[in-house]
Amino acid sequence: MPFRYQTLPVTTFHQNCSIVWCDETREAAVIDPGGEIDRLLAFAEAEGLALKQIWLTHAHIDHAGGTGQLARERGLPITGPHEGDRFWIDGLPQQSRMFGFPPAETFEPDRWLVDGDTVTVGRCTLQVRHCPGHTPGHVVFFEPTSRRAFVGDVLFAGSIGRTDFPQGDFDQLIGSITQRLWPMGDDVTFIPGHGDESTFGEERRSNPYVRGT
Repeated sequence: MPFRYQTLPVTTFHQNCSIVWCDETREAAVIDPGGEIDRLLAFAEAEGLALKQIWLTHAHIDHAGGTGQLARERGLPITGPHEGDRFWIDGLPQQSRMFGFPPAETFEPDRWLVDGDTVTVGRCTLQVRHCPGHTPGHVVFFEPTSRRAFVGDVLFAGSIGRTDFPQGDFDQLIGSITQRLWPMGDDVTFIPGHGDESTFGEERRSNPYVRGT
């Protein structure tokens, strides 16, 4: 199986930034570079990976704060999220001040994503699902051969994403989980934006917010 990944928690929010790559070509993408860019680049160099892209699930500061710098310094294209998060990208400098992060640069994604899109790194193709609720432009990346989903802040082990931020919507979030994530299958292991990995099946059984859905 050529698809591989490593998750590196970054920032004071311990956000799960994932570096994903094709083991055949060693081409890599970084999902949600919220910060600690030097650490992410050091990992890629140590593994002999060629960073080619940045993929974003959504544009909150802990997920997107390092994106502008990384794209500018390394000449990397930015893919995602959905255009519904444009206002969050425009507000990154304000977010950085509000939460005590290093100054964050705004940016214009090279490609906005919509439900049903795909993204490719090396010979690996991941499916895109638009999963609003935590933010209006939130997307999820699903790699079907490894049965792995990178879900950002939609779903956590034992919890779900917050919906009290601007344009958050609880009912919409629950719909995203039940209509966009569950059909992928109970056996799918997901990498959340914070905390430990879990499976969709485990969350359907035990997560108090979506148990039995």
